[in-house]
Amino acid sequence: MFKHDQSPLLQSSRHLSRRLHRRPAGAAKPASGQGHVVSPKASGRPQHSHLRRAENAGPSAAILELLAAEARIGELESALAEARMAAFTDTLTGALNRRGFADAYQRELARSRRNGSQLAIALIDLDDFKRLNDSLGHQVGDEALVHLVKGLRAALRPSDILCRFGGEEFVVLLPETALPEAVAAISRFQRQFAARALPDRDIVVTFSAGVVVNESAESVEDAILRADAATYAAKRAGKNCVVSG
Repeated sequence: MFKHDQSPLLQSSRHLSRRLHRRPAGAAKPASGQGHVVSPKASGRPQHSHLRRAENAGPSAAILELLAAEARIGELESALAEARMAAFTDTLTGALNRRGFADAYQRELARSRRNGSQLAIALIDLDDFKRLNDSLGHQVGDEALVHLVKGLRAALRPSDILCRFGGEEFVVLLPETALPEAVAAISRFQRQFAARALPDRDIVVTFSAGVVVNESAESVEDAILRADAATYAAKRAGKNCVVSG
């Protein structure tokens, strides 16, 4: 018979128990009253508040960068629109220039052909403009041009388009307008304009105008030539009048 404390199985269990409870070399003893509680810093694990800050920092920075990029794109688009406007606008009067007119004419012509509507064109030429410049100076001439444009803008519809074609010549596009209605609108404004003197000056300026309607398959050059011929007919008729072509 064998003794119980000398049993090989029992001795093996005691050795295993001692190995499991043996403290690793260099391990710190827990402070009195703290048991085996380990602080988050000592364990190398970040605290929950640090986790939240780390998680939120990335998305917040990305959103700020996105907002800054969108703001920059808006600034560039605004600058591009201003540059385009400057390229298409007469600096003195604010009306469209020749380049702006060409762009507007093609757009309105395409619309009129799609809708089957008429596109009227009025060519306006200030009377005796050279004599006005020579006798009173270019400043007064510029004032007359600005006076004309301000009056036209007040009289025209929002859909009508005004362009300074060159010198003292202006072109008005009247979309969806037949010839009789276009002539009546320009004649009405012509009478109003002749009744108002230049601001702060005892000077009355008049204009002559030719009005046409764009014909099917007609080029812009041919339409302007017809309007120009009607304008010269108005000049020969005594000026300060409107002639249709």
